[in-house]
Amino acid sequence: MARYVIVGAGLAGAKAAQTLRDEGFDGEIVLLGAETERPYERPPLSKGYLQGKSEREKIFVHPPGWYAEHDVELHTGVTATRIDRDGHTVLLSDGSRQPYQKLLLATGATPRRLPGPAHYLRTVQDSEALKERFAAGGNVIVVGAGWIGLECAAAAKKAGCAVTVVEPQEQPLLQALGPELGAVFAKVHRANGVDLRLGVGAAEITAEGVRLSTGERLPADLVVVGIGAAPNVELARDAGLEVRSGVVTDAALRTSDPAVFAAGDVAESFNPLYGRHLRVEHWANALNGGPAAARSMLGQDVVYDRVPYFYTDQFELGMEFSGDIQGYDEVAYRGSVDDLEFVAYWLREGRVIAGMNVNVWDVVADIQELIRTGGKLD
Repeated sequence: MARYVIVGAGLAGAKAAQTLRDEGFDGEIVLLGAETERPYERPPLSKGYLQGKSEREKIFVHPPGWYAEHDVELHTGVTATRIDRDGHTVLLSDGSRQPYQKLLLATGATPRRLPGPAHYLRTVQDSEALKERFAAGGNVIVVGAGWIGLECAAAAKKAGCAVTVVEPQEQPLLQALGPELGAVFAKVHRANGVDLRLGVGAAEITAEGVRLSTGERLPADLVVVGIGAAPNVELARDAGLEVRSGVVTDAALRTSDPAVFAAGDVAESFNPLYGRHLRVEHWANALNGGPAAARSMLGQDVVYDRVPYFYTDQFELGMEFSGDIQGYDEVAYRGSVDDLEFVAYWLREGRVIAGMNVNVWDVVADIQELIRTGGKLD
């Protein structure tokens, strides 16, 4: 009987297991997770769940009994330590071995860390700890004005904390959105009382607070660090698979070993739409990449060419972003930026390469079609 092993019991891994069953695979499925929880989704951890708007049970991918009911052998609290590609076996931290005919790596990513006492947000336990600390009030310093940093800042402010965000670049979200739209997020946070310190870094984190690169010391009851995440590529690299910024795959999510596949945060996959390899850390990539990898494992003709997608809610700003801004030379707007009801388009030579709808809904499919067809805007 065929035996497929999935390393990583997050959204990508869980959806891959579901898709294998949905597509009629009747062999053995083994799903290995380092965390003690069954697979869950991460976006609520910095959004609704962190803010106390959603219940814990709603974060999980499947109900508790789903895995047994679908003959998916779920192992939690166990780490894959080595892949024996010649022997088609995964070695685990508990000393056991899991043989496979095909293997999916969905090992995710780990937050980048700074020296000193600070909190990070990756797991449900991290989210619960932050929610409890935010409820206590006090001074919160967030290091990093990326997606996680700004969402944590918004949650802390809504909980009644005094919030300062420290970011060495000139605008928030500079790499993701560029300076034009980064300035929009900066304006929203400042309007809601967040002390946004741009162009300054965190030189030292101590129990008392943060010393800035300017020498200024900011007292803090809590420091949260959100400076990005590093893909968990060690298992793949040690096994001799091709690794660059992530585990390299083709458009069918196959690695350099035809029996091994990769999906989610860890995968650097060739996207024919862009003509290059992309590593995308967002929720939609796990949601869609896991099923695509499962179909590819089954021998189906898979071309994974999704438009990258992300969403966020911060204060009065709700938005959805599609595409990749790399190489843009102009931003065009439809609607009112001042009223926070608009669509922004990133253009390269007049053609749409990315779009963001802010408080405008049910337009993502149209925006993504413009991206796919290289639609032009004046």
